Amino acid sequence: MAENALLKRLANGGNVLIAEGYLFEFERRGFLKAGAFVPEVVLEHPELVKSLSEEFVHAGSDVVLAFTYYGHREKLRVIGREGDLEKMNRLALDIAKGVATATGTLFAGNICNTTLYQRDNEATHVQVEAIFKEQIEWAVEAGVDFIVAETFTELAEAMLALKSIQKYGKGTPAVVTLASTGKAGTFEDVPFGEACRRLEEAGAAVVGLNCSRGPATMLPLIREVRAACKGPIACLPVPYRTTNDCPTFMSLVDSFSGEPAFPIDLPSHTCGRSEIRQFAQACKDIGVQYMGLCCGNASHYFREVAEVYQRSPPASRYSTDMSQHYMFGDRSRFSEYSTGAYRQAYVGTTGKT
Repeated sequence: MAENALLKRLANGGNVLIAEGYLFEFERRGFLKAGAFVPEVVLEHPELVKSLSEEFVHAGSDVVLAFTYYGHREKLRVIGREGDLEKMNRLALDIAKGVATATGTLFAGNICNTTLYQRDNEATHVQVEAIFKEQIEWAVEAGVDFIVAETFTELAEAMLALKSIQKYGKGTPAVVTLASTGKAGTFEDVPFGEACRRLEEAGAAVVGLNCSRGPATMLPLIREVRAACKGPIACLPVPYRTTNDCPTFMSLVDSFSGEPAFPIDLPSHTCGRSEIRQFAQACKDIGVQYMGLCCGNASHYFREVAEVYQRSPPASRYSTDMSQHYMFGDRSRFSEYSTGAYRQAYVGTTGKT
């Protein structure tokens, strides 16, 4: 049997970069509704899904992730499109496979929290496994290199996702990541390090954290995960300035309105590119082998991650070079009129000159 592409990449300390964030990016562009957050754009504008997938690879992603996040039976039922379930999933997989094949990148399937799971209700466990089963089987039929199972607040649902991949995935490796509420552990109060260790011991190829927290509040947790786990770990924060008082992006408050920032006023809390670069460096130093960005990601952010991880994607051709700027650049190349008084007029006395 041929060696799995994901496992081969991660062997001997290798790393894999993955750009996520399709939901938020398409909502920003006006092709997906905030609230339901269902990937209807796959059916309505497949050419745009292909384009964004190519754009993320251009920025340095090693993986094309099929846009099936929240494309499961329960989420489609809520918006009255359950009849489109199989068509949506198969088309999303076809798009991702086409881009991955054309660019020589890894091809991944995607399952996620179902919004149905209740740990004390066995009937929901049966429903959830059925949701996982159909998406996993479609992904395997499409020939994915691995399956991402993500954004689980409960260890028990994450474990069910892993077991479902093992049961229906025909040996396909699983990357399983947990999402944090405001607590420093899962919804069942299992510390994240321990939760990830259990998933690793149960057979997940990669374990870690995704979504919910920004760099500042995810970093302490990913250190715990690194200390608890032996194998590759994953870290995919949201690019928002979460704090100890507001540890998740759902808890952030917009300073203009005083109302919750999630989801439409989150731009007031976005990270700068320098923050993303610094965070990526911290993760690289910790030993995060599976690195990415989640909701709120965009190509300009992901290029920062890629360059920290010593990639030179096509987008690096356009990395910032302020030496070429007529006011802030190399003074020997521009007139004193622009780089002197004119620059001072823009910057004033508060900015660096």
